[in-house]
Amino acid sequence: MFTFFSHFGRYLIMLRTAFSKPEKWRMYWIETARQMNDIGIGSFIIVALVSVFVGAVASVQFAYQLNGQLVPRYYIGYIVRDLCIIEMSPTVSCLVLAGKVGSNMAAEIGGMRQKEHIDAMEVMGVNTAAYLVMPKIVAAIVMIPMLVALSAFLGILGGYIASVPTELLSHGDFVRGLRSFFVPYNVFIMFVKAIVYAFLLTSISCYQGYYVKGGSVELGQASTNAVVFSDIAILLADYIITIVLTS
Repeated sequence: MFTFFSHFGRYLIMLRTAFSKPEKWRMYWIETARQMNDIGIGSFIIVALVSVFVGAVASVQFAYQLNGQLVPRYYIGYIVRDLCIIEMSPTVSCLVLAGKVGSNMAAEIGGMRQKEHIDAMEVMGVNTAAYLVMPKIVAAIVMIPMLVALSAFLGILGGYIASVPTELLSHGDFVRGLRSFFVPYNVFIMFVKAIVYAFLLTSISCYQGYYVKGGSVELGQASTNAVVFSDIAILLADYIITIVLTS
């Protein structure tokens, strides 16, 4: 328990230092733009593949479960739409990004710590927590909600591809399901989740890399911990946000 509070305290101290006033705005903007490219463009393919296949599997699975039931077939489109918007796109996509983006951030910062690049920057008067952490958090908060929105669209598209061409249901039924019982508030929930998850997976991963000690084994452990702790934090936040925003 003491170890947990020790790490949590250092995590809060790192965040407070990271969001201090930058020494030179131009350098921070360049780093933020680089991180936006790495997080957004670099992660699009994996997010797109996961989204399409999850939407397709959900459509086929619900078609199987509704077979022979009195529930109208067009409910498949309705269920796939809300599944993608409320849960699949923000949560599953960010769990995937924690493995791809989070481990990369932990390894990048941890490698700089081990090679004493961070120590050299601090000797020159650079606020290393701000320069290395803040651009990553800002870039993630900007780009990950965009990826989540694209994920929701591609998930629905995957459901359409898996159900209409295979004649599980007609084009009209699927579109009717997409238009039925739509609640715009669900989109707000999706973006709230995306922003919170982006902050959690980025800050936790940066923390693991920033305070790494030892050699290559410890760096590997830090990268693994970044993914594991980020996933746990995302799932816990998912439960809390769902309770708060749907109660």
